[in-house]
Amino acid sequence: MTDYNSLFSSDTHSFFRSPVRDIFKRVDLNAIYSFAGGYPSEETFPLDQFKATMGEVIDKYGGKAFQYGATQGVTELRQALSSRYGVPVDRIQITSSSQQGIDVCTRILADPGDVVLTSNPSYLGALQSFRSYRAEVVGVPYRQDAGEFRAAYEDAIESQLAAGRKIKFLYIIPDFQNPSGETLSLEERKILVSLARKYGFLIVEDAPYRELRYSGEPVPTIYSLDPDTVLHLGSFSKIFAPGFRLGWIFGHPDLLDKIYVCKQSLDLCPPVFDQYVAAEFMGSGRLDRNLKKSIGLYCGKRDLMLSLLESNMPAGVSWTRPEGGLFLFLTMPEGFDSVAFYETALEAGVAYVAGSFFHTDGSGRNTMRLNFSFMTPERIEKGIGLLAGLLRKSL
Repeated sequence: MTDYNSLFSSDTHSFFRSPVRDIFKRVDLNAIYSFAGGYPSEETFPLDQFKATMGEVIDKYGGKAFQYGATQGVTELRQALSSRYGVPVDRIQITSSSQQGIDVCTRILADPGDVVLTSNPSYLGALQSFRSYRAEVVGVPYRQDAGEFRAAYEDAIESQLAAGRKIKFLYIIPDFQNPSGETLSLEERKILVSLARKYGFLIVEDAPYRELRYSGEPVPTIYSLDPDTVLHLGSFSKIFAPGFRLGWIFGHPDLLDKIYVCKQSLDLCPPVFDQYVAAEFMGSGRLDRNLKKSIGLYCGKRDLMLSLLESNMPAGVSWTRPEGGLFLFLTMPEGFDSVAFYETALEAGVAYVAGSFFHTDGSGRNTMRLNFSFMTPERIEKGIGLLAGLLRKSL
């Protein structure tokens, strides 16, 4: 029998499995109370409007909608994004999902051993990408005081430079962060830009949840503060539908040119039919009308979960109160192990994601991420009641 292990590349040893995806392999999400994934609610998918828009695309573009397209994305979608966000077309690259955006940014920027800075905790899918390219991932704990925030990043930067490592970029989710739900202030965003300029690295700003704001005031993007230093990633997955697998990157044309060439070896071009559908859906005003409904639905679910946590959770448990996005982050008393507790919860019929998987150093074992977008309000209520009861027995 062939020894496959002798044939795998060195990169494969840097891959690690997503615990979230492994949950989906083990259980039927509809058969349990699942707070685990980042799934949007299927209630937000306007199927009749999708059907109408797809028909309009076929009538308008014919066979062109099913042909190969430009690597940088079809002109119509890039123009629609340009009009919506005020970014020049030559600074827009379409991607096959924002996850691909993370991956291609890492691929063009990081060599093995180079440093990628990020928050601690940070998005699991990004950590998987960074490590697959054998980058050195350095997490920086969040500090709400601006002075401490700057100091934490400066200390991390200086320590890496002193060790002789090169910092290539900082990856950050500034709006309703995954997993914590936290949002960076304008001052904190300016601090990150000033550090990037001072030390000569880029910022990859991941913003898939930015338009899902339920309270508070919008904060300018980091990209808007310095378009030449920031690569801004957006996604249709949370505001349109994840099955279309579409995202975008805003950035300096010189950076996008390298991404353009890189993508030619990955997928040749993003899915053409999906791009035309997204462009028509956006240009017709249907996206904004549907997004308004989605925000109302998710706002109600967030408020419900916050209320349920307040009335059900035992003493010693705390949680974030995000102004938008899809997630809450729970912290249990020190000594609690959410990884070990997971099997107990799953056997009882409730799922979450242990917070340590989002931490760059394996810390945060007393934390967990809960999603509030996927389940119905009735199932959220029953699921939180079940989880709280299990925690009361364990704490």
